[in-house]
Amino acid sequence: MSVLAPTPTEPIKATQTMNMTRNLKSVALAIAGVIFAVSCSSTGHANTQTTTKPNEQGYVVRSVQRGIASWYSVKTNGGTHTASGERFSNASGTAAHRTLPFGTRVRVINESNGKSEIVRINNRGPFIKGRVIDVSIGTAEKLGFRQRGITKVRVEVLAKPKVATTEKAEKE
Repeated sequence: MSVLAPTPTEPIKATQTMNMTRNLKSVALAIAGVIFAVSCSSTGHANTQTTTKPNEQGYVVRSVQRGIASWYSVKTNGGTHTASGERFSNASGTAAHRTLPFGTRVRVINESNGKSEIVRINNRGPFIKGRVIDVSIGTAEKLGFRQRGITKVRVEVLAKPKVATTEKAEKE
């Protein structure tokens, strides 16, 4: 009888250990994937509440996002062209947003002083975590945060209300 000779149960234990290790690796990989997916999600808080009553400019609010706004200029934009192909102007009422379609109008409200401006999305950004919108430096001046550089804002995505065909016919 040899002391080093394997018994019939040893190969089974090794196989079981190998399968258990594979299972643990699979579970760990799945957990890591979930954590990664959650960490890549947007940090802005959006809701889908809408208002049906148009405001004084004739817009209704489609959704609201909250987060940090910053400003950009011709100098920080790296030139005078935006992602939409338009020429960028420091004085324009325009902004950059990661996902909203070009041409979308939004109301940016500075939560620290209540000042607001309606701007048009014509660029992409911001590309810094936690920021929801970049506005032109001229808009930042009007909102009162040019000196500070960033501020907490509420961004209201606006839309023109659709007028029903019967209402159009009555107006004509």
